[in-house]
Amino acid sequence: MPLPSRLSAVPTKEGRMVWDLDWNLIRTFLVIVEEKGITAAANSLGLKQPTVSNALRRLEQRLSKRLITRAPGKFDVTPAGQLLYEEALEIFGSISRLSILIRDMGEEVSGHVTLAMASHVVSPVLDEVLSTFHRSYPGATLGIDVLTSQDVVRAVRQRQASIGICLVHEKQPRLDYARLFREYFGFFCGPEHHLFGREGLDMSDLRGETSVSFRTDRLTDALRPVALVRAEAELEDRVVGVSSSLEEVRRMILAGLGIGPLPVHVARKDVDAGLLWRLPPYDTPPAIDIYVVTNPSTRVNRAEQHLIAMIMQRIEEIPFQQRDYKS
Repeated sequence: MPLPSRLSAVPTKEGRMVWDLDWNLIRTFLVIVEEKGITAAANSLGLKQPTVSNALRRLEQRLSKRLITRAPGKFDVTPAGQLLYEEALEIFGSISRLSILIRDMGEEVSGHVTLAMASHVVSPVLDEVLSTFHRSYPGATLGIDVLTSQDVVRAVRQRQASIGICLVHEKQPRLDYARLFREYFGFFCGPEHHLFGREGLDMSDLRGETSVSFRTDRLTDALRPVALVRAEAELEDRVVGVSSSLEEVRRMILAGLGIGPLPVHVARKDVDAGLLWRLPPYDTPPAIDIYVVTNPSTRVNRAEQHLIAMIMQRIEEIPFQQRDYKS
């Protein structure tokens, strides 16, 4: 939704619409699209459903365009709604970063970097870069938000985070992606499980077992390869425990709720300590790539600029074979 090219004492009809528009309606519309429904958007915003429905109706009336097509079991964003969504993301992202850019006006490289990250990211490369960054720019500060991979991408897209590190199901055309490392997921059980400590198991031994997993362990999401192995092993269809946090999935495995997937290189210490037991498949574990996600249209401060450059440089310098954590 373009803004007027200049301020005018007598604004055009389009200019008056911009000045008169309630931007809270736009914010509500963004959440409706992201949550894919009125009810989900109301829950996310802490509002009642009629309030959100009324906001959408008022916005459509103000723009004289249908933005969302709704019917029982159907939710579609119209072409006009998609255009508004794309433009509004750009506008809100720019506004949200104004205070950050203004604060970063001194000679010393300072500023705050917000890093959005999935919970199971364990990478010596990233740890090395963060250490070097802090030594090089002690005036800069860092905030790490642990989110679902979907929310990581959303935060980068909306410019709430300058860097995202996560699993990626589908790449978005307006974002840049660099593969940080590849991890492999194995199935594990805890000491309370009847398979713990048993040697010589094969996939048939997992048939019908209860399981716990990540929320993205679905055929239509980022952990699709894990979901395919789950189906091949014929685990019980009902997953008894789910979480977006690796720590909580690990907790449920240790508590004996069921077997569950964990990155092999992350679980190694627990296996060595006798807390977890590795289960099949051993030779062909599902591979998952972890990406650094950035938004080229985001105006980054100098601290963000340097950290992004340092990460990308190390990715270029370190052969991928050394970032392939198969064991």
